[in-house]
Amino acid sequence: MRVRWLAVLTCLLGAFAFGVAACGSDDDDEGDGGSGATVSGDTLTIYSSLPLQGTSKGQSEAVISGERLALEQAGGKVGKYKINYVSLDDSTAQNPGTADEAQTAQNARKAVQDKTTIFYLGEFNSGGTKVSLPILNKANIPQISPSNTAVGLTTDEPGADTKAGEPDIYYPAQKRTYARVVPKDTIQGAALATIMKEDGCKSVHIFNDKTTYGAGLARNVEAAAKSIGLTVEGNDGTDKTSANYRSLAAQIKADCFVGSGVTGENYVQVFKDVAAACPDCKLYGPDGVAEAAFTDPKEGGIPADVAARTKVTVATLSPEEFEKQGIAKASQFFKDYEAKYGVKQPDPYAIYGYETMSLALDTLKAVGDKANDREAVRVQLLENTKGRDSVLGKYDIDEFGDTTLTDYGLYTIDNGQLTFDKVIKAQGS
Repeated sequence: MRVRWLAVLTCLLGAFAFGVAACGSDDDDEGDGGSGATVSGDTLTIYSSLPLQGTSKGQSEAVISGERLALEQAGGKVGKYKINYVSLDDSTAQNPGTADEAQTAQNARKAVQDKTTIFYLGEFNSGGTKVSLPILNKANIPQISPSNTAVGLTTDEPGADTKAGEPDIYYPAQKRTYARVVPKDTIQGAALATIMKEDGCKSVHIFNDKTTYGAGLARNVEAAAKSIGLTVEGNDGTDKTSANYRSLAAQIKADCFVGSGVTGENYVQVFKDVAAACPDCKLYGPDGVAEAAFTDPKEGGIPADVAARTKVTVATLSPEEFEKQGIAKASQFFKDYEAKYGVKQPDPYAIYGYETMSLALDTLKAVGDKANDREAVRVQLLENTKGRDSVLGKYDIDEFGDTTLTDYGLYTIDNGQLTFDKVIKAQGS
């Protein structure tokens, strides 16, 4: 009985640490697929897990469209294996626009319990991956995110919550199973600081949404800003359920403001209140608000006068910039995407969805007859993705699962739409 009690206590402590109310037998987490050895039969399943409700719906649908296009171009097969694609929603009606922790855990368990699972593409939100990654890691299921930027998912560099045990807490199997195709927030924090410096900012006040993503990025922005001579006047957390942020905004004395959060955490209201309280402040937002639900007043976004003062960073470039840099595969992607979906300039995350699926398929192709072997696939992804010639340009996946890409795009907002301005070469990144 003592052994059983200790097991239950350990599970409960783990559940509280991750914010997941799910304890039980090992089968709850690992199901029949827990051994992670090989997949039998001639069908392999790739799961996608993204928020398909609320403010992130448009971005997630763009990711899925990119993933489906890559799979279609591969003929839905890799070698002798048919690829079964399953799209899951990690949001709920009660918690739309972001990854609901309980639903995300359920999605991960569904993939684990499916004996044919070979890849898991997601989550969109870093906070979601914090939940799904340990579950998938124990089953040795390789995971690729098209959009996670939180530093602590992969390293203990500044921005990570090392007191909580990041990143090791996400890898109970004590080996890496996770990679991402978007640069981590060490890069985005430096990009935001760089552009503020270029714009003449002397000081900055940061709000963060207290999520894994927002709080971590805020730490990166703060460190990067200080390193290039900007004064950081404050770094305050915001509550999603607040009706407004007027009293907090009234405390801002800086000439520039960074809203380190996602749209779904009430960041339209945050920017509106800051803009009103600080009429001369320059406003900056990260990729977490790079969507119509934030930029377009017709979609519930910020009003035009606030948008005119706001700049947004996203780790992707315009079709014209990709072409300027000679990335032929990117140019072809935009042509193919328009032919398939009738959209000339898709949401910035469409190309990341395409690359996420392409990387998964090429990884399977590279291991040949071992495409059904999760360990062989994991090793290929994490150890042998080098000099990859992709739609995003050439990159490696390093030993931690991070891409070596570093360019960030700076966007302004014109008539409710993100408009590419220039590439940011971040200082101190």
